[in-house]
Amino acid sequence: EVKKGEISLALVGDSEIRELNLAHLGVDSATDVIAFALYGPGETVVGDIYIGHQQAEIQSSELGIPLEVELVRLAIHGTLHVLGHDHPESDERFTSEMFRLQESLVQGLIKEKFPK
Repeated sequence: EVKKGEISLALVGDSEIRELNLAHLGVDSATDVIAFALYGPGETVVGDIYIGHQQAEIQSSELGIPLEVELVRLAIHGTLHVLGHDHPESDERFTSEMFRLQESLVQGLIKEKFPK
């Protein structure tokens, strides 16, 4: 259970997120989100999340959803990584516990913002 913490969130362009991806993960391409947990066991949660806004725009268009919903999804995804959650890199990621939790949180926020 997290009682307090601090997570920064930055929207960055393709070139910046590509540089982060290469420097920290060894992948030379732009991506949608990168998260860094900057704390150890027993310490206050601290992390940085970088969202590639151009990738988010592409994904929201491909999925046919509002950009703000995709940005919420990516912010939640990054937050879960900062909190220690992980998922497989294969297509199994979409059935992973982390993905199910992510989508549950996204749906909860969407319902709160857009009640019927």
